[in-house]
Amino acid sequence: MIRVLTALFLAATFATAGARKPNIIYVMVDDLGYGDLGCYGQKTLKTPHLDKMASQGMKFTDHYSGHTVCRPSRLVLWLGQHVGTTKVNGNIKAGLTGKEMTIAKKLNEAGYTTGGVGKWALGHVSKPEEINNPGHPNNNGFDYWFGYMNQSNAHNFYPTFLWENKTQIKLPGNVISDDPRGAGRVASKKVTYSHHKMVDRGFEFIRKNKDNPFLLHMHWTIPHTNNEAGRVTGDGQEVPDYGIYKNKDWPNPEKGFAAMITMMDDDMGKLFKLLQDLKIDNDTLVIFTSDNGPHHEGGHKHDFFDSNGPLKGHKRSMHDGGIRVPFIARWPGKIEAGTTSDLPSAFWDFLPTACEIAGTDVPKNIDGISYLPTLLGKSDQQKKHNYLYWSSREGTTSIGVRHQNWKLVKYRETKANKKKRTKTNGPDDWRLYDISKDPGEENDLSKEKPELVLKIKGLVERDKLPLSAQRK
Repeated sequence: MIRVLTALFLAATFATAGARKPNIIYVMVDDLGYGDLGCYGQKTLKTPHLDKMASQGMKFTDHYSGHTVCRPSRLVLWLGQHVGTTKVNGNIKAGLTGKEMTIAKKLNEAGYTTGGVGKWALGHVSKPEEINNPGHPNNNGFDYWFGYMNQSNAHNFYPTFLWENKTQIKLPGNVISDDPRGAGRVASKKVTYSHHKMVDRGFEFIRKNKDNPFLLHMHWTIPHTNNEAGRVTGDGQEVPDYGIYKNKDWPNPEKGFAAMITMMDDDMGKLFKLLQDLKIDNDTLVIFTSDNGPHHEGGHKHDFFDSNGPLKGHKRSMHDGGIRVPFIARWPGKIEAGTTSDLPSAFWDFLPTACEIAGTDVPKNIDGISYLPTLLGKSDQQKKHNYLYWSSREGTTSIGVRHQNWKLVKYRETKANKKKRTKTNGPDDWRLYDISKDPGEENDLSKEKPELVLKIKGLVERDKLPLSAQRK
């Protein structure tokens, strides 16, 4: 009934004569923390364009990524399924087969032109002879893709090439260092910055398709670090220059991180200006988010700018600092300006949301729930998750479950705590938090509320989802 009401409301919304289907732009940056934007509490780094986006749209306070790391998070987004269904719960070599029903395929069916720029991470393409593998975006519903195919190559902001569909595009002037510690991903000569190229191609896609409905994913790689450069030089935050931060008394990796945040924010400002210049601003839903929590790598410290805000943990953690992310949606005339939602939602909800916006059927074998009613101010029609679920092969925590205001986290047994094992501290180490009162997940209530721990675990077991995850 709720879905029917939403569909009727949406039909009425676009019932004006000659109304076109709305464009959808999904901007996902890499390793941005919950506290890295001004509208989420950041005090040092300024993000005026994203703050303005929030003031003109809706800010979600309880939105979660697909995973704590890159590849599984993207797979969740494409398929509308959480990691318990996709079975990919770490940065393992796994990808799409070309047979899955992706969001791009669904919107193709609805008459959309589909494109993307940035990190793909699910095709394992690093050389021309690998380009025809089934994981390529062109084999999974995308009419156009420009950027990185191989996830590890995306660490390098000065690569010698990127991919445009199945054509290798050389980036002039960049030279790769022969230092073995760099694994071929550290440039000794830096001329052409990959982020600039990906932004340009994304904007070109918008101009080219302005007269017809389109889906555009812009999966920018900033503010991720170049992990290999961090090992070689101690600084993985690769930028053309430090801009307004060049004279700050900060370590260079922090200047680089700050410059990336400003660059990201400036490019969002350019995006909105482009939409306005093309007169498609009111016809376009723009979403901004991050693939997981903030990193602590490449010389950058996640707590230098308080990147996780009030939350505990960072990238690779099942605590909210690793998976709760900024999420802002702007759609002039459809989303009420300056609104905030505390709806618990996640990456796997995007596919059904986009399908409803595009007027196409929602696949049956998904875990996602459309948040379109919330976007349109119809929260009384919003269906909600009973729980949100994650499992991970990475880090010290292996399972995360959010049920209402409760968060259940399982800690992985390590050699250190195995030696300390007691009857009350064994390998089955579950911790329970009331995140409505304790967003920093500091007060473990599992001993006080064992029945609640069992109840939440029972919800997961009922759906035959694993309550353990093997370490990679």
